[in-house]
Amino acid sequence: MNNNELYVSLDIGTSNIKVIVGEMTDDSLNIIGVGNVPSEGIKKGSIVDIDETVHSIRKAFDQAERMVGFPLRKAIVGVNGNYINIQDTNGVVAVSSENKEIHTEDVRRVMEAAQVVSIPHEQLIVDVIPRQFIVDGRDEITDPKKMLGVRLEVEGTLITGSKTILHNLLRCVERAGIEITDICLQPLAAGSAALSKDEKNLGVALIDIGGGSTTVAVFEQGHLTATHVIPLGGENITKDVSIGLRTSTEEAERVKKQFGHAYYDEASEDEVFEVSVIGTNQKQTFTQMEVADIIEARVEEILQIVSSELRGMGINDLPGGFVLTGGQSGMPGVLSLAQDVLQNNVRVASPNYIGVRDPQYMTGVGLIQFACRNARIQGRRVGFKMPEEAVQEIAVSTEEQHHRKEVQQRPKGKQKTQAENNNKQSKMKKLLSMFWE
Repeated sequence: MNNNELYVSLDIGTSNIKVIVGEMTDDSLNIIGVGNVPSEGIKKGSIVDIDETVHSIRKAFDQAERMVGFPLRKAIVGVNGNYINIQDTNGVVAVSSENKEIHTEDVRRVMEAAQVVSIPHEQLIVDVIPRQFIVDGRDEITDPKKMLGVRLEVEGTLITGSKTILHNLLRCVERAGIEITDICLQPLAAGSAALSKDEKNLGVALIDIGGGSTTVAVFEQGHLTATHVIPLGGENITKDVSIGLRTSTEEAERVKKQFGHAYYDEASEDEVFEVSVIGTNQKQTFTQMEVADIIEARVEEILQIVSSELRGMGINDLPGGFVLTGGQSGMPGVLSLAQDVLQNNVRVASPNYIGVRDPQYMTGVGLIQFACRNARIQGRRVGFKMPEEAVQEIAVSTEEQHHRKEVQQRPKGKQKTQAENNNKQSKMKKLLSMFWE
């Protein structure tokens, strides 16, 4: 861990704010810390209260810091698909070195050239994602560094977002005491981790069902081609359960997490639970099947809107099918219902790392992997080294563990306690003093 860079991702969602700390070793990610706290000050993916949002971000980082044992001051920040525009862009530069070898500086210049485009005044450039580099007419190059050439081109995707929304988001992060090392589009980051190369080449839709909204991201020929945000998510499901069972929102959320099922035909009639009636001390008994009847209607509506929006984009055939992710996609029955509604191949994607094996962490993990790969190509740095004091603490702790292990492995009769050793030394000093007298 001491010799490798650490990466921190910040996923600001409507229901939860998640911080993931990862260590990257030879393209292999190891998760070493997680912070996950309820969101305050955010509605349907947009910030409505700066102070509450800053407090929630700080709480998530505090939780992650307790796990890793040292302060975290830098992060890769994800922005959701709200008010995001995607367009093609390209840039061209001449290779600057005398021997015509392409260096990091040339890649940086060509990426900057791709950002010289006319965009509306209220928009701000979030990122430029290279689709391919072209060196003297040779295309489909993913990393041109160390190649020889005279002319370097890039064809990429320019991502722009609402200046107001982005400024408010970045302001919250900075006020929480966090330095932003990179900004990434969440659907793009989640897709890089959740989707296979074949799925993206064939054509696939990633459906991220979150707390306040559902984001649809379409990938074709290996690249993100469209995104759309539907203002329906887990909060709507909770509200439906609250109305249907005549209980509080907190109680409805508990019922959804513990007993919720999204497919009526697979729900159990034997799963029985009690719910407090709002405004009274009374309790009512319900079955999982009754709750499934409520939840299924809302999830089915979300999936039908997804299908309708895709047809509106002119997308009628997706050979790669659909991939579900996000916190709500892990609910029992969602996969079966999606297969019925979408009439295509459907699967649920979760990160395959200890501590984050849940669909809600897919975006956070994707942010680290996506930013790390892009930074390597463009010669930027988005990670950081572990603080020196933390390295020393780990070294001391490791030395103590080795010492204890050696003591435990000594044969019986040869083990000496510290008190025995001190006693032996004092006796030796006494004998020496008597001798010299």
